[in-house]
This record gives sequence, C-alpha cells and structure tokens, in this order.
Amino acid sequence: MVTSTVRSDHPLQDRREERAALDALLLRARDGTSGAIVLRGQSGVGKTALLDELMARAASCRVVRASGVESEMELAFAGLHQLCAPLLSGLDRLPAPQRDALGTAFGIHSGDPPDRFLVGLAVLTLLSQAAAQQPLVCLLDDAQWLDRASAQVLGFVARRLAGESVVLIFARRDSVEVQELAGVSELTVAPLRDADARALLASAMPGKLDESVRNRIVAEARGNPLAILELPRGWTPAALAGGFGFPEGVSVSGRVEESFRRRFVALPEDSKRLLLVAAAEPVGDPGLILTAAGRLGISAEAADPATAAGLLEVGAQLRFRHPLVRSVVYGDAPEDDRRLVHSALAEATDPVLDPDRRAWHRAQATLGADEAVALELERSAGRAQARGGIAAAAAFLQRAVSLTEDPERRAERALAAAQASLQAASFDGVRGLLAIAEAGSTGEFQRALIDLMRAQLAFASNRGNEATPLLLAAAGRLERLNLKLARETYLDAFSAALFGARLNDGIGVPEVAAAARRAPRPPDDQVASADLLLDALVALNDGYAAAVPPARIALRKLSSEGISPAERLRWLWQGCVVALEMWDDESASLLSDNSVRIARETGTLSELALALSAYSPVLVFRGELT
Repeated sequence: MVTSTVRSDHPLQDRREERAALDALLLRARDGTSGAIVLRGQSGVGKTALLDELMARAASCRVVRASGVESEMELAFAGLHQLCAPLLSGLDRLPAPQRDALGTAFGIHSGDPPDRFLVGLAVLTLLSQAAAQQPLVCLLDDAQWLDRASAQVLGFVARRLAGESVVLIFARRDSVEVQELAGVSELTVAPLRDADARALLASAMPGKLDESVRNRIVAEARGNPLAILELPRGWTPAALAGGFGFPEGVSVSGRVEESFRRRFVALPEDSKRLLLVAAAEPVGDPGLILTAAGRLGISAEAADPATAAGLLEVGAQLRFRHPLVRSVVYGDAPEDDRRLVHSALAEATDPVLDPDRRAWHRAQATLGADEAVALELERSAGRAQARGGIAAAAAFLQRAVSLTEDPERRAERALAAAQASLQAASFDGVRGLLAIAEAGSTGEFQRALIDLMRAQLAFASNRGNEATPLLLAAAGRLERLNLKLARETYLDAFSAALFGARLNDGIGVPEVAAAARRAPRPPDDQVASADLLLDALVALNDGYAAAVPPARIALRKLSSEGISPAERLRWLWQGCVVALEMWDDESASLLSDNSVRIARETGTLSELALALSAYSPVLVFRGELT
C-alpha cells in the first residue's frame, strides 16, 4: 500500500470547512449522537493529515483506526478486522447469531460463510457497546483500497448509526468510486488556495528559496499539499535557492509516475523533445523554452499533443500537469539529449539579463574540461553568494570543479565549493571536495584550510565531541599563518566544547580557554568582534566577576550597527550565549532574534542550527513555550 500523507510536522493550512465538519461530528458524539462522513479528494490533498489532527483533538474519545491496503483487496473482511481488532474483547457480549457470524468472518472459529447482514449487525452492536463507555471515533483511511466485504459492512453500519456516540470517518481518493459507501455524507477536500499553498511551502523550507522557483512549485503543485512538501525533495539545494538544478525524483506514488510515463512515450518525437526542453528549464518561461525549441527545429505546435495528453499546460508559464511529469521526462532522457537541450537553452538565454542561468545551462551542456565555462560559473557563484543564495553558489562551484583541468586551480575551486557546501549544510559532498583540494594543494596555508574545514565539518554534521580537538589543532596551526582566522577557529572550538559539555573526552572548555589565552592577540586597532567575543569566553572560564567587563564590551560591539554582515552571521549566536551567562536578557533577545533571521535570509543552514540552539533558551525565558 502507498498511503499519501501530508506529514504532521507541518501545520495544516486553511481547512476551516473540513475542520468545522469534523469538529461537529465529535461534538455530536460527546452529546450521544452518531454520525458518518466520507472525506474525498485527490491523492496528497491532506485527507490523512485531517485524520491525524482529528485524533489529537479527540482526547476524550476512544479512537480506532485502519487503512485500506491494496494488496489485501481480495481478502474478505481484512479491513474490517483491522478496524475491529482493538474492540474484540466485547465479542462474547454480542447476541449469539451476531457473535458467530463475526467470529467466522474474522477466522476466530470455523463455520459456513457468514451472512453479511448478520456481520453488519454484529459490527454495529460491537461499536455501540464500545461507545457506551466513552464516545468512539473510527477512522478509515484509503477507503478505496478496502476489500469489498469490509466496505459493504462499513457502509451498512454508517447508514444505520443513530444514538450510539459513534463517529465513522472515511477518507478516499476522488478518482476511485466506492459504491458501497453510497448514501453516506461526503465532503470534498479541495486543493489549497494560493496563499495557503505558499504558507505551507514556507513552513517546509528552512532556508533560502528563489522566488521564481517558489512560484513554479506552487503552480505545478496545484494546491496539493503532498506535492508542495515532496516536490522540493527532488530538487537540489541549489535548485531551490537559485533555480539552478533539476528534480532527481519525487516520493509520490509510483503508479502515478508510470501513468505519466505511458502517456509521454506515446507522444510524437517533437513533443517529447519539447517536454524535455521544458523539464530542463525550471522557471517555465514560455518565450525561452520555445526559442530554445526552435533552435532544435521544434515548432510551438509540438506542445499540442502534450497538452491533449494532460501532461502540459500552456499559459503565462509552461507548466507540467503534475510534478511527476517533469521527473519522468528529465529522469528518463539520455545524457546526450539532455546536453543538447541545455545547449539550446544556453543559446536562448540572454547573457546580460540572466547570466547565471545561461552559465548553468552551458555547464550542463559541456562534456569534459572547459575553463571558460568554469570561469563563468565562478562568477555566477559570487553573484549567488552576494544575494544570499549560498546553496546555489555551492552548486556553481561544484560544477566548476568538474570542468577544471589545471590541478592547482581545481584545488582552489574545490576548497571554495566545500566551504559553500558546508555553509549550506549540504555535507554529503564536502569530504569528496576536500579530497580533490588536498590532491592539488601546493601551499601550507591551503593545507591548513583543508584541516580546518574537516574540523568544521565534524562539528557541523555531528555536534559530537570529536570536533573540539580537531578545531584546536587547526587553530594552533593557523596561528603563524593567519592570526585572524586562528582566533576565529578558537571560537569555533569553544562552540564545539560547549556542545560536547560533559561528554568531552579529555578536551573541553578549560583546555580551549587555556589554548586561546596563549594565542597571540592582534594590535588594538585590528581587534574585531570575534576577538572581543573570544576574550569574554576565556574570561568566563576564570569566573563570573572576571568575565563581566570583557563580556559587556563584546555585547556592545555585537549589538552595534557597525558590525559587518559576515560577523553578524558567524558570531551573534555566540554573543547570545555570553548574554545569557551575563543575565542580559535584552541583549540575548536582540542577538538571538537577529542571528536566526540572518541565517534564514542567507540560507546558511549550518549557522541556522547554531542560531536556533541559542534561540531556544531565550524563548523559554520569555515564556514562549510553544
């Protein structure tokens, strides 16, 4: 069975009508009146999420729940047994004919095939008995997959509920009729409105999301909450942050995907190629897509068969009928065809108005090393980072590495790509990039940076106690190479030691403080925020009284307007930690609010995790426990 659910860790958007109807049923049950309803809607529209939420609100009721299972559709009474199993302790109290019929249906004892009418009466009585103690709520998800015998019995029961304090709620896909439930009240769960779809998408995306990509996801999801939540999973962080990349797969029903694939395969060749052009251009600009298609000898009329097949919609944007269509079209295409399409899109993209998209398409069209394209990607990475698209910057740099032939240049780009990937919390590829950088590095400083980044990766990806000694070693090595970076690394070592706390194995806060105290200090006219913060943390290890003066100096600096954006991103959360130690609630609140906001705005998810760790105790002290 594939159950389409909207994960409960994201808030339901809108659904006022549906919630009101379900709440009314609960209220009636508590007053001694039964009711039944069928929630119908497309796969992923949020029917299961409504059932999940109802369970949370039904605290004073007993709740039993079951789901139709496609593989059990041929097993008579399988769904009914799943629902009634928690209630079978009351089986012996049923009238004998009902008890025998239900017992035979469930295989509790042998006998002739049971009379369906008696089984229905038995279930009605069983539910009524259970509801005599407290109101009973029965939830049946994926009712379209119920075996026919169970559906008949449950439809029979739903139409006969009266004063038993029983609520029976079915959820089914609107694409599959369940004739056995005819006569039961229905409520259609409609797609989300645009504003609610955007709010749900925002709740699922902790980092930077390019506005054009946001619009595309909302448009293609067509108000389907599951598609809104699952579609970004198929996009790389770079695709989400800047629109540079393509979905790698979407965790939605394989049956839906196969249906789209069959329709796609049946199209004329030109229509297939046009769909591939559209799949390779995430923003869906019709002018760009049709211009690129024209360069491949494909006319605009090639869209007509795809539109007729229900795969494409042509309007202000070229939009796929369902997100899975894009996944099928792009994922199934041969590499040579993809490169050809990207080359056409690069030629059709204005190098002045949209240089980054042109660079990305050029890169995807390139096979082998190409320094000119790599340079173009490097410039795009700089622009992406400047506007807060750190994940997009990482993607540009990673692709630039693969196009670079010179070992030294390749090492420099790999190191930059690793740094951006680390900041974007995209940890999987960092070790490989550092290995590339190490293979081509020639200078001691570059090798020290590689060691530092490995230590930072250990801390960012694990928060365990192995990062502290690595960061201390990196800081010591950097003291004679770059004092500013060395002192910042001591601050990172403090972070790791504070996270490790009592789990630190031999190296903790006292050892970090001792090493940082021995490190050289910059001249007074070169003291930065990090230096003041390091002074405060070292002093805190000596005692509260000693720490108050340097801590106040550091907090004034961090709270001032003169601090740079880079310093705000790196050190505000540490400043919040110091403010909490000083019981300076005002500074702690200001610094934590700003650190979370900046990390979100820049898409620097590795820093966001740290900012949130400092933000949580501030919320507790404010009394904002929810």
